[in-house]
Order: sequence, then structure tokens, then C-alpha cells
Amino acid sequence: MIHATPASPPATPLRSHLSDHLDLAEVTDETIGARVVTLRAADTGGHRSSAQILVHRMYAGRGYKTSTDTPTPASNVVTLIACDQGETIGTISVSFDSPRGLLADDLFLAELNALRAQGRRLCEFTKLAMDHVVKSRRVLASLFHAAYIWAHLRLGFDDVVIEVNPRHVRYYQRMLGFTVIGPQRLNRRVDAVAVLMRLDFAHARRQIAQFAGRPEVGTERSLYPHFFSAKEEAGIAARLPSSPT
Repeated sequence: MIHATPASPPATPLRSHLSDHLDLAEVTDETIGARVVTLRAADTGGHRSSAQILVHRMYAGRGYKTSTDTPTPASNVVTLIACDQGETIGTISVSFDSPRGLLADDLFLAELNALRAQGRRLCEFTKLAMDHVVKSRRVLASLFHAAYIWAHLRLGFDDVVIEVNPRHVRYYQRMLGFTVIGPQRLNRRVDAVAVLMRLDFAHARRQIAQFAGRPEVGTERSLYPHFFSAKEEAGIAARLPSSPT
């Protein structure tokens, strides 16, 4: 996965509203030995560094250009991590549209501005990485769900966009309901081709209402049955700021 004027940008840095050690949830998963995985905001330098190291290891292993340097925290970006016994095993970053724009604007400015012109509030999921040893749908779904709760339920964003390798398009279509809205182009940041995909959070909300917290639903092949239950979702939402101001 991989700047413009948004419809309704955050007025102040989101990061300033995070308390230290913001634990969001605990996830029990049989695929990693029934251990309890902690889902939390990467709100310290150490946590952000561990997330960046995981991203570098996973991306470099696939031939993408990346760096081990921990970037200076941006005011419009938050990072979530999943930790197993203190070790970061998964991470995802959420960028909220602001005057500084989104990373995807570099390649897909026209497509994103078309959504902004409709009054859509946009966010972007980037730097998704999962330790290849874990291979846990439950942990991956938990990261996506927490990012959705933060961006949509608490902050009111309408859509999320992602830049993905064309080989991974069908996965995001099938697993989460993303649609392609931008053609294949070369992303020089990672030295690989990418397409732009979009998920209307209203679609995600309907799927969550129908399937979340029901992993036993064998006929549904998406990630949504592995999302948190309604009660768990409410608990996570209560831990997050309801406004960026």
C-alpha cells in the first residue's frame, strides 16, 4: 500500500489528544497459540520504531523500497500496533486528510479531488504489515476494525483509500469490499506499481452489522466475521477522542 485541499480538515494535531499507553483491546487468537494480543496506539517513540522496523522487514522482503528510519510523527497520522508478549506483530497507519494532503495525492490527485469535490471526508490506510509467521485473520481484522472505528465512528470520515500492488486488488475486493478508482501507476516511494482503491465506510458499517463477531459463519469469506462484536466495538470507540479539536 502505499496534497490538496480537503473538504473539512482537522484543525489541530490528532496526536496531541492521545494519552500515553492507549490500549484499545485484547485479542485472543487460536492461530498464535491462544495468546492474548494487545491492540494499541503507537504513542511512544519505541512503539513507532517497532512498527517501522516491522514495515521495513515485510516490505523489503517483497522487494519494495523502504527505510528503517522512524519518521517524525505527522500531525495527521496515527499508527496502531498489535503486540504479542511485547513484540509488535502487526501495524497499520491511518492518515486523515488535512491541508498537507494524503500520500496518495502524489499519484492520484485528480481522483481524490473528485471525491473531495463531492464533500467526502477522506482518510488513507498505509504501512500495513503483519509478521509472516503469525498469519492471523483475527489480528489483521482487528487492526482494520480499530482503524475504521477511529476514522469513521469517532472522527466522521466517509471513505478510506489505499494504494496497492495490482496483484493484491482481488484480495481487498473480496476481504473488505474495496473498489478500484485509480489506474496502475508507478509509485516511486516504494519503486513499485500501484492502483488506487476506495472503501465507502457505509459499506463497511453494513458488513460489520451483519457479520462482525461471528467467525463461525463459514459461508462468509471476508474479514468481517473476524471483526469485533458490537459490544467490543463500543468499548474501543469509548477509548478514542470523538473530535480532533
